[in-house]
Amino acid sequence: MRIGIVCYPTYGGSGVLATELGKALADKGHMVHFITYQQPVRLNAFHANIYYHEVQVPTYPLFDFPPYESALSSTMVDVIINQKLDLLHVHYAIPHASTAYLAKQIVAKQGKHIPFITTLHGTDITLVGKDKTYAPVVTFSINESDAITAVSDNLREETYKSFQIEKEIDVIYNFVDTQRFKRQQLPHFRKAIAPNDEKILLHVSNFRKVKRVPDVVKIFKQVRDQLPAKLLLVGDGPDRPTIECMCRDMGICEDVRFVGKQEQLEDVMSISDLFLLPSDYESFGLAALEAMAAHVPVISSNAGGLPEINIPGETGYMSPVGDVDGMAAQAIHLLKDEKLLARIRQGAWEQAQRFHIDNIIPQYEALYDQVLAGKGSRIRQQQAASI
Repeated sequence: MRIGIVCYPTYGGSGVLATELGKALADKGHMVHFITYQQPVRLNAFHANIYYHEVQVPTYPLFDFPPYESALSSTMVDVIINQKLDLLHVHYAIPHASTAYLAKQIVAKQGKHIPFITTLHGTDITLVGKDKTYAPVVTFSINESDAITAVSDNLREETYKSFQIEKEIDVIYNFVDTQRFKRQQLPHFRKAIAPNDEKILLHVSNFRKVKRVPDVVKIFKQVRDQLPAKLLLVGDGPDRPTIECMCRDMGICEDVRFVGKQEQLEDVMSISDLFLLPSDYESFGLAALEAMAAHVPVISSNAGGLPEINIPGETGYMSPVGDVDGMAAQAIHLLKDEKLLARIRQGAWEQAQRFHIDNIIPQYEALYDQVLAGKGSRIRQQQAASI
């Protein structure tokens, strides 16, 4: 198949998933064309079956804001026609689903039929998409998709709750390359972070309000008061200055390291003992799953789709959003009991195997075949009437 993938080329979950999906499809012999405004961060090696098409956005004095959507649709049209694409797979509804719909209508005038699949990832539905500025377009473009997928059951239900969606949404979970994130022995790296064999706690995010990074620091402070520990904060974003001030005020700067955005997350996870994810909402929690693949237990909130991957007592523990004391107590209990820690490590790894990339990619391939056969998402009312 010749597949066009449209995504945000950043460190966020939707961009990571889209890029890893494209690479896996290319490994299976499909021709994959990425259409984005810059090269995706995880598209960092040459592959004969992968092509990259940059969206050029011209600037004119007339425009206060460059018309990215128009440029993206035009680039889609160019790639569809000249690369003879079979279908488009767009990740994150805003603005990719609406631009895919426009591109589909344009090429139809030239006698070319191009179906498109929209994958919903989270904040495109739960946060941005709910804004009344975007909601009508989001609803329309999702309904015009030839197929719709969501990365968790929770996100599927949130979408139905928030929008008048007329079609069936298929759940295809996020996945992890368990071989890539396999735990490695990196004694020199670990010693550089924890020279006295302190426990290493890890958090990875875009440092936005929804991630509740201040809670990460508060949890760590309680853990550090009970046992020697270090905190690795991976990523960057608007909350970073606040977090740095918190660390100074708490007097824990020497034990907290900000390492910025990291492409080789597998190395960082290989030296970690515990992953913290106290978010207000996670549609799935891809970073947590990658940590599990590296035998790292997860302490998380119970928000969104997290209960679908983090099993209390098996892969880690969960608490209600904002329960810093509860999460800290769970972390201390786990880190002080080496026998329990070893068992939970193994459970985390076993859970990650269920989401192995080889189990998920065939589900997308089957959906592509279904769409190309003209059997896209079913209409919900028809399905309900037939039950």
